[in-house]
Amino acid sequence: MHLEPIADLNWAYQLHFYLCFRTHRRIALFESDDRAGLLSNALNEICQRHDYHLLRSKIHPDHVRCLVSLRPEQDIAKATQTIKTNSSREICSALGKDAPLWARGYLARSVGRVRIDAVRQYLHRQAEHHGYADRLRPPVFRYRKQSPIALAGAHSTFELNYHVVVATRFRRGVFSSEMGQALVGYWLKVASKRDFAVDQATVLPDHIHLLVRAGAKTSIEKVVLSLLNNGQYFVAKTYPQGLIEAGSDQLWQPSAYAGTTGTVTTALLKAFLAEP
Repeated sequence: MHLEPIADLNWAYQLHFYLCFRTHRRIALFESDDRAGLLSNALNEICQRHDYHLLRSKIHPDHVRCLVSLRPEQDIAKATQTIKTNSSREICSALGKDAPLWARGYLARSVGRVRIDAVRQYLHRQAEHHGYADRLRPPVFRYRKQSPIALAGAHSTFELNYHVVVATRFRRGVFSSEMGQALVGYWLKVASKRDFAVDQATVLPDHIHLLVRAGAKTSIEKVVLSLLNNGQYFVAKTYPQGLIEAGSDQLWQPSAYAGTTGTVTTALLKAFLAEP
């Protein structure tokens, strides 16, 4: 059974990231208000030019902290490289300073509307939320990785968590608990060969919630397209009868939700960066 791969997705998303990077050799270049203002203006202009939304920034004498919002196709490594490279060129030119302005590397953390513990509980309660919990054999499969796989990158420290929701075509009930278990098992194999990890999943008949982590060079769009297309291939090959019974010629709705989450919320981080 052949199903057409998905190339593009319609998105609902909220992707917020905390970034921190320091000056070369921790030199205190931005002690004065004039220099801090020069860098602040450069950061705003660079983010606007490259379609990044700079929600808040705080400039210290020897490092910068930022809260940025990205689109699903944008990855944090490229965004950080763009911000650092362009600001280095502009600030060094304005100050008559030889490059480099910034030290190698950066820190990146995902933040979101709710904390990650609340997202984990939300995924765990999906059976009760949709009224399946009281059934003798609920059509739900739940997975949670007890020892998350570490993701690493050169010259960077990051922790990027995403809550992802995908749905079947026309929200038709396709998945049983058995199919859900097999699908998640296959996804784990896919993730082990790509730059992401599946930490938690709840499979319901017509949609799936996931908590995934991605590498800094991997956008959430790449992650979700990999999950959908590999999952569609697996289901069509292993459980074609399920698609036939559902009367579906495609497994997935070509849309997804993705929201970042972390140990602190976006609101709390905004308040922190706003402090004098």
